[in-house]
Amino acid sequence: RPAAGAGSGGRSAMAQPDEPQPPVVPPCPLPSRICDVARSERPRSCCGMAMAGFRTAKYQLPEWHRRNMGVYYKAVTASDEAERGRTEAKQLMKHAAASAQRAQESSKATLCQRLQDIHFWRVELQKEVMELDAETNLLAAQKLRLERALDATEVPYSVVIDNLECRERRQPPDLVIDEVERQLLKEADLIRDIRDLLKRMIIQATTQIRSNRIQKENCELDWSDKVQTYHIDDKCTGYCTDSTDVQFHPSSVKFQENASTPKSWAQFSHDNISRAEQEKLASVQLRSLINTIIHDASEDLRMQRATVNEAFDAHCRELDDAKHRLEQHLQQ
Repeated sequence: RPAAGAGSGGRSAMAQPDEPQPPVVPPCPLPSRICDVARSERPRSCCGMAMAGFRTAKYQLPEWHRRNMGVYYKAVTASDEAERGRTEAKQLMKHAAASAQRAQESSKATLCQRLQDIHFWRVELQKEVMELDAETNLLAAQKLRLERALDATEVPYSVVIDNLECRERRQPPDLVIDEVERQLLKEADLIRDIRDLLKRMIIQATTQIRSNRIQKENCELDWSDKVQTYHIDDKCTGYCTDSTDVQFHPSSVKFQENASTPKSWAQFSHDNISRAEQEKLASVQLRSLINTIIHDASEDLRMQRATVNEAFDAHCRELDDAKHRLEQHLQQ
């Protein structure tokens, strides 16, 4: 039996009871208000009178809580400010992007309108250059007609002068101022007047051709500037905020002193076209005048030649009659 008791005691010694677990404390937020501890309630230093008047290097528990709360509130404040800064930065980025997009669309619309204006003046100048060149060629052809007409008057003038010189060799009884001589002198004066008129018209045509070419050159220079400007502005319409080949020029946004305004720019091309129109109109009128002069001169010479021929025929008949009468008188 004692052995049995010893056996049961051994089993009870083998069984161990459960260890007690520490109580679980639920988390609680930090106090929102710092509790100040009265100076008189602080525990005294354990160093006795030897440390009287000196503060220990260790913080008291209320001070530790107060410091932690200060750091916490500073961190929260800095986090809030950073969040506000990030939000404002995002808003500024969106606003800047929207402003840049609106400015780019406005600039592109302005450039498109500018391209239309440049294209209009470029077409008008090109048309004026072509018309003025064609008119100059027509005037040059009329000038060539004048030169040929002037050359054509040399033979009739030589014939008239030769006739007058031949009539000067007549015998004194027949050396009279008759109708033939008067018509020959009239024809000589007419040819001289026509030659002088043709020479003046050649000089005037030469001057007008020079004026046409000068104005054509002015229009061509203006047209060339418009073509170059159109290519530059057309290239600018393809630029955007994402373009990588854009270079920064410090003075690109400044107006130069010699820069023209849109009104003066359009007026310059308008004046060139107006002067070209005036020169073209003067050239057309001069061509018409040249054509009229050549036609009238030709008709006057033809009529005077017919008059001279009639005078010669009449005088020849008179000479034949006088000759027949003299022959009859000699036969009697």
